[in-house]
Amino acid sequence: MRGLAVAAAAIGLVGLSACGSVPLIGGSPKVQASGDNAAAIGVNGYLWRASLDTLSFMPLASADPYGGVIVTEWYINPEKPDERFKCTVYILDARLRADGLNVAVFKQNRDASGAWIDAPHSGQTETDIENSILTRARQLRLSNIKG
Repeated sequence: MRGLAVAAAAIGLVGLSACGSVPLIGGSPKVQASGDNAAAIGVNGYLWRASLDTLSFMPLASADPYGGVIVTEWYINPEKPDERFKCTVYILDARLRADGLNVAVFKQNRDASGAWIDAPHSGQTETDIENSILTRARQLRLSNIKG
């Protein structure tokens, strides 16, 4: 009986997803294949690729090209083993725009007992990563225009 209820709920959700008047909660709008937009993903393809390129030195925890969220694992710089960083990138627009990108950086320091404790970081770190991503996205776009 429980399986029947789950199947009925799934069928109901599939039926509702075809209805144009029901918004997707937490979803991103569909992208048309025109101009700077990629039809295969739900966000700007240049920002997506540039974000992955810029954060390639950090291990990825998850990457959702439809929702436009990239989450990294904790990264420890070998030169500073007592601190680690984690990043989350939100791509908010299907257009290549500076305000279509948001980066959150988290920092932790190791205390004397070896436990990781949240620590403040320079707000400039997030801005620097955003600027690096935007610069790389512009480079990718220009390389596509030139052929």
